[in-house]
Amino acid sequence: MQRRRLLAVAAALVVASGCSSQNDESPPADGAREAVESYVRALNSRSAAGLISVGGVEDEEWSRQEAERILADRGGRGWKVKDVRIQHDMGPDVGSARLLAEDKTGKPLQDTFTVIREKGAWHLTVFTDQPAEPGKESSTTDEPRS
Repeated sequence: MQRRRLLAVAAALVVASGCSSQNDESPPADGAREAVESYVRALNSRSAAGLISVGGVEDEEWSRQEAERILADRGGRGWKVKDVRIQHDMGPDVGSARLLAEDKTGKPLQDTFTVIREKGAWHLTVFTDQPAEPGKESSTTDEPRS
């Protein structure tokens, strides 16, 4: 009787370990890598909408302006991905991505991004000028006022 109970518990553990809480989503590294590749496609096609999408920000005036600045600097150069390294060093939904690419003239591009999964979609933190939410003050490094 004791042996049957142990076998039943062992079988239950095997079945439970096979279940996933990620709802059949692709492995984290695959989704994060796809986000990096989407970023490169957006650069190559000079797509502000593509950058906004992969950046996971709202399509607003500030994000369109920042996307245009990114595209002016790096867009339309025929980037080819040479290597993407994903590390989930901050948990399953946050990590870092290291991109190595080369443009059509052989000029290298090396960049590192934070990758974030929100509601099942992976995004890169390529936008840095996002305004503070209404009613919230942005953080500052200024000296405190007396």
